[in-house]
Amino acid sequence: MAYNQNTGSDEKLTIPVILSRFYTDLIMVERHSEQTAVTYTISAKEFLLWCSQEKLKLKAVTVQNLLYYLIWRKSQKADEMTIAKDVSALRSFGSYLERLGIWSKNLALLLDRPKVPRSLPRVLSVEQIDRLLSSIDTRKPLGLRDRALFELIYSCGLRISEASELLVENVHLAEQFILVRGKGDKERLVPFGGPAKKWLELYSTGARPALVGKKNTTQFFVNFHGEKLSRKGIWKKFREIEVVSGIHAKVHTLRHSFATHLLAGGADLRSVQELLGHADLSTTQIYTHVTDEQLKNYHEKFFPGHNHTKFEK
Repeated sequence: MAYNQNTGSDEKLTIPVILSRFYTDLIMVERHSEQTAVTYTISAKEFLLWCSQEKLKLKAVTVQNLLYYLIWRKSQKADEMTIAKDVSALRSFGSYLERLGIWSKNLALLLDRPKVPRSLPRVLSVEQIDRLLSSIDTRKPLGLRDRALFELIYSCGLRISEASELLVENVHLAEQFILVRGKGDKERLVPFGGPAKKWLELYSTGARPALVGKKNTTQFFVNFHGEKLSRKGIWKKFREIEVVSGIHAKVHTLRHSFATHLLAGGADLRSVQELLGHADLSTTQIYTHVTDEQLKNYHEKFFPGHNHTKFEK
């Protein structure tokens, strides 16, 4: 892109350079997840291209310009959810520009974020979870990996990124706990049930060594080449299982089902919040810590899982 942004110093930055540095800042300074960093960078790119179109330099941007930009976005058929995402991205971008000295203050903080109505997440029944997971062909290493993967996502309520980044050293089979690194690099211990333990042991002792070979892959779940299984790879595999099982869902539906089954069984909301790694629940900032042993007890007491008796020794 030929457009240059005059930052107020002698240096003129192209849009790709600004976006690259902003992305790095989101990851290294703001400690956002990779997915959030990508989303915010795309939104910042849209804003910079609009500035280029309007021949508006970053140092000259006013709150009125930001409002005009959001009006323009609406004229381009952006819905309320997209606008809300853009406002969040602009706030982070404004914080970045303020630290650089390009803006004297973060103008984007004056923008109102539209309220987006929350739709209820789709949840699978325990019987549907059974049907979905039992449809996986476990006769081959990749099948064992898939069964272990989706059993764990359901049993622990994992995000797809958390499953992809899970490290071998953070899987504790004997104790039936995993150490999860969630959003904002926050860590949490999450217990898993008997069925998940069975498939994780089968995968880790047989299928995974066969897939990894001599490679030194630190992530627990690997692909056909013995390398880290990506989020896209998990999503594609789930789509295949969805077709075979006839159960229409998304990977994230397993996480929603985990939380719903716990609450339906009587678990209190704050314990589920801890298990899911939510820093914000019902628009509040309440974050309640409970001991690891309490978490394990809550999990064993309230989480019905599926077909537990089938795996009892």
